[in-house]
Amino acid sequence: MNLFLKYMIPSCSCFATPSASKIVDIDPEQHPIQQFDPSEIKNLIFNTKTSSIIGQGGFSTVYLANLANPRAAAFKVHEPSQRLYKMFRQELDVLLSIRPHPNIVRLLGYSDNCGGESGVLVFEHVPNGTLHESLHRRTKFMLSWSQRMSIAYRLATALNYLHEECELPIIHGDIKASNVLLDDDKSPKLCDFGFARMGFSATVERSANPMMGSPGYVDPCYLRTGLVSKKSDVYSFGVLILELISGMEAFCDEKSRMLTAVMRPRLKEMAAEEIVDARLGGEYDRDEAVIMARIAGRCIGENPSLRPAMGEILELMRKDVPSAAFCRTPSGVKNT
Repeated sequence: MNLFLKYMIPSCSCFATPSASKIVDIDPEQHPIQQFDPSEIKNLIFNTKTSSIIGQGGFSTVYLANLANPRAAAFKVHEPSQRLYKMFRQELDVLLSIRPHPNIVRLLGYSDNCGGESGVLVFEHVPNGTLHESLHRRTKFMLSWSQRMSIAYRLATALNYLHEECELPIIHGDIKASNVLLDDDKSPKLCDFGFARMGFSATVERSANPMMGSPGYVDPCYLRTGLVSKKSDVYSFGVLILELISGMEAFCDEKSRMLTAVMRPRLKEMAAEEIVDARLGGEYDRDEAVIMARIAGRCIGENPSLRPAMGEILELMRKDVPSAAFCRTPSGVKNT
């Protein structure tokens, strides 16, 4: 059954009038997903002085606007075309299958004009930009070692959830620092499921869609064979670990250089001072840095079958990376 139909239930009031909206019920008490009428979307993002553009790409534009409750939300408006509409429906089906997870950006609603041309996805607004911005742009506060380990651990829980705990396995397909949003506590939320694949067949599926992934993060095995698997996400996660450790970008446009090419020789030596971000000023745990570098090295191995599963990565971090304890503070309790 199409997931779009599977999760539809009778209309009721949430953020807008009952006649204009329906609820897709993932968690009846806390997490209703609203289906907006196109006219509601137009009023929310085009007929208000409080809306603004916060992101723009070749496929979509993202607006920040307030819902009627009021609550700030991000509206991802896809450009009209049949090809992009197909991608929108694919992303929507994946998102509707994901139950709320603290480290995956939450879908609040959507609008489908049913004309086969365009669609809108409405997400929670995550206020502190992306991990890429925090690591690579000059900001007032630099991420500490414990924060970086927290981010790695929490993202690993999100990926393990997608791979192993959803009703059908989900491959994200585009793990990268700019697809990780940070909230007020610097906790990460994985976003952008535009390249995601869902279902058991996705473990060995030859992609018929546009190329998945981003420069510096994409699995070389996928580039060679067209086959995508959970281990494709593991490879990209390994690159992200190296990025968190080193503070270097996954791909340098100016030098056309990939982080993996820079770090592989250093990983053989395992000298912490050679791989850890100098901006930390020595404020890091050397043993943890070596362990995390080893995990990253396994993730970016050429043979996908030898890469660790996300569950194994989580166990290694729980056992050998004490800073991961920073991540497991009960909800609502802040570390001091």
